Amino acid sequence: METRDEIIYLYWLWRAPFLGAVSIRRLFGFCGCFREIYNMEETELSQPGLLSPRQAKRLCEWKSQLNESQTEYEKLPDKGLHFVSFLDTDYPQRLQNLQDAPAGLCVLGKLPEDHRPSVAIVGSRGSSAYGEQLTEEYAAALAAGQVQIISGLALGIDASAHRGALRAGGDTFAVLGCGANFCYPSLNYPLYEAMKSKGGVLSEFPPDTKPLTHHFPMRNRIISGLSDAVLVVEAKERSGSLITVGHALDQGREVFAVPGRVTDHLSAGCNQLIQQGAHMAISPNDILDYLGVKYQKGLREREKSTNGLAKKEKMLYSCLDFKPKHLDEIIALSGLSPGECMGILLELELSGYVYRSASHYYGKKL
Repeated sequence: METRDEIIYLYWLWRAPFLGAVSIRRLFGFCGCFREIYNMEETELSQPGLLSPRQAKRLCEWKSQLNESQTEYEKLPDKGLHFVSFLDTDYPQRLQNLQDAPAGLCVLGKLPEDHRPSVAIVGSRGSSAYGEQLTEEYAAALAAGQVQIISGLALGIDASAHRGALRAGGDTFAVLGCGANFCYPSLNYPLYEAMKSKGGVLSEFPPDTKPLTHHFPMRNRIISGLSDAVLVVEAKERSGSLITVGHALDQGREVFAVPGRVTDHLSAGCNQLIQQGAHMAISPNDILDYLGVKYQKGLREREKSTNGLAKKEKMLYSCLDFKPKHLDEIIALSGLSPGECMGILLELELSGYVYRSASHYYGKKL
């Protein structure tokens, strides 16, 4: 932003409850200056391709909110918040290319880092104990691989995703359907507090905005937009999580789903996604492999000791990684003959050091 005045005029426009992100960007594209938008007459605002007559009328009435908007903006630090607009350098790059990217975000804590991978984890609010435990394990394993975890702070799967990431010492981010200074639901307040220092809480809604029902489908596009991939755990056939999946597909994000029993109504949505072409996430490694993360065993996992292996076995084991490699690559790296290489790989597999993920693909076993 060039001037403080421009920030105030943008904040005033961003607070208008009757304008969406697309309308704000359209106005800015037409004027190139937020102060100029404020000074436009109703007839100018309602010209074809800008705003509807009703929106133009309401925006002219909204000019009376400029002082209140300035006061609110200046008091953001008192609430621990800061405002990031789509013109700022620290605005998330993953959102910049979205047609309906929010014009601004109120942030408590920090924003996801652009250079690090991130995964959204979503699912049922009425999840089972199994689903919650599984989600924690997946989130913890991803976070241990330096993956940022994105979710919505809802009860059930969302909360378990945040909890697992925090347990692993990773960063996790909640996108809210209310003001970022308002913890909803209140039962998740401990997670909300923890994310102030280990991640962040963000919202496209002004401070003190109540958690209205229609806000939550809107925020789902940001959850998927901030991510490289979306993981769905325990979603019913008509789950709200499928809205996030729809946004993810529109945004070109990959979708993963954890399969469940065909008789389990909590897994009906996940099984349907897999049937329709979503990646099956049998373990966190499936997602890590897609992201290309060179992760190491951490926290509850540690690499197997190779003290009991012979010299050639140790050498071959050192050529492997947790992401599976094709046999031809392993042969080239080790310098062994194909027959000897396959023989040693079989011994390592039988001893529990190596796993085979597909035909002629081998990786270190956790």
